Amino acid sequence: MEKSLILFLSMLFVPDLGFSQSKIDCSSKVAQDSLLEVYSKKAWKFGYNHPDWEASWDSLIAICPNIAEAYQEKAIPYLKSGDYAKTFELEDKAVELDPKRWIAYRGFLHCIFTKNYSKALADFQLAEQLVPNASVMDHTYSFFCGLSFLETGELEQAEKMFQKDIEQQKSRGKDNDIHFNSLLYLGIVHLEMNEYIEAERNFRDCLNYYSQMPEANYYLARVLKATGNTDSVLYFAKAKEYYDQGYRINEDNEAYVNYPRQISLIEIEQK
Repeated sequence: MEKSLILFLSMLFVPDLGFSQSKIDCSSKVAQDSLLEVYSKKAWKFGYNHPDWEASWDSLIAICPNIAEAYQEKAIPYLKSGDYAKTFELEDKAVELDPKRWIAYRGFLHCIFTKNYSKALADFQLAEQLVPNASVMDHTYSFFCGLSFLETGELEQAEKMFQKDIEQQKSRGKDNDIHFNSLLYLGIVHLEMNEYIEAERNFRDCLNYYSQMPEANYYLARVLKATGNTDSVLYFAKAKEYYDQGYRINEDNEAYVNYPRQISLIEIEQK
């Protein structure tokens, strides 16, 4: 049945002519998935930097305006170019149509791109109710809540969230590695709380997973400097060396936006 529908849609599809909405049952999940497959292939032939990317999703929306992913995909070039007003206009529509799938992603955008931490927390709290203990963009919901609390100065709440994040990762199996950025940010929380022993342990654990991370070397150096350990000079030097070599915090969207507490060369040199 599904393969037949895909074939039917493929035969109907002609650029500039499109589909007649009356031919498609937009309430059918099979029809929606089949349409997404056809229009995704079309859009990705161009890529999201091409005008026909948006035109492809507009064509799908004209056929079935109730497919949430069409709005989310249409938003990508606006997000990459920094047009956040248009981004959230489209993302809000995706969330309206399918909150279980897209509200956590919108929370991620609030947290990382627009730094609107109150909205991020509201989205993740609702996401946790809809899909408990889940993840988005390679991190648990608790990770992004931890970032939001860290950046609003609620350090005890941030600590709880990052600890919950790490426990969630551990629960996936004994062979599952802890994400190095979870350890980095928990270390930053302890550094902000002047809990230097815990902070040093977190940063060293982070470096065990990603030894070239400039941030982990830099913040470890700050801990060592604060405690009078002369090894701080070594780790400040490592932070600069790895930064100069092009190592970064290593998140998918880091090319488009700075993550919280991501360092610059100026910060390293001022130390």
